[in-house]
Amino acid sequence: MNDTSIYSLEASREKVAIHAFLQRVYLWMTIGIGLTAFVGLWASETHQVATYLTSSFTPMLVLMLATLGMVIVLSAAIHKLSAPTAMVLFLVYSVLEGLFLTPVFLIYTQASLFTTFICTASMFGAMTVYAFTTKRDLSGWGRFLFMALIGLIISMVVNIFFMKNGMMDLVLSGIGVVVFAGLTAYDTQKLIKNPDFLGIGFAKASILGALELYLDFINLFLYLLRFLGRRN
Repeated sequence: MNDTSIYSLEASREKVAIHAFLQRVYLWMTIGIGLTAFVGLWASETHQVATYLTSSFTPMLVLMLATLGMVIVLSAAIHKLSAPTAMVLFLVYSVLEGLFLTPVFLIYTQASLFTTFICTASMFGAMTVYAFTTKRDLSGWGRFLFMALIGLIISMVVNIFFMKNGMMDLVLSGIGVVVFAGLTAYDTQKLIKNPDFLGIGFAKASILGALELYLDFINLFLYLLRFLGRRN
């Protein structure tokens, strides 16, 4: 076997490995989103659960801190976790996120939630296709998008507690859509080019990759909902 044949065989094996990895990433992401949607819908339609979660600020604060903590654990301590533990934590996180989003299911009509979900899936799919097909290196987007995200969070906090400007909220929501659409393409290309991007093995890398894309999808959905959602 000559060098060209060896190179072609290795390239073919690499493509198969990347394809299998991405299948696992999108499978876990889909499971996570499905679990979040199911739990959020169940909690919103279960009177006792919905009342408990929305009766005071404490339950939502606990859920917010819990979900944030789990994201930090999965991201920062992934090297120390076993693959099964990472999988369980991701599933638990998806459940907690569904409970945290219960007010969203209560505020907006189910029809508008479904419509926004379809729009989100379409936009997410379009950015994914772009990441797969573009010859442009998107690695330079990372720092810019991270800085934009930090600025977006700070601006939204200022607007909520100090300005309370409805027009500013819409502008920031539009920026949020752009930021998370960009992050979708950036994160997807990162996974395509370097599946085991932290040297932690495909099993754990697939969970971490699924978490990143899950967060992109959920945030894109929430920002689009500000434009498309109709309140009950």
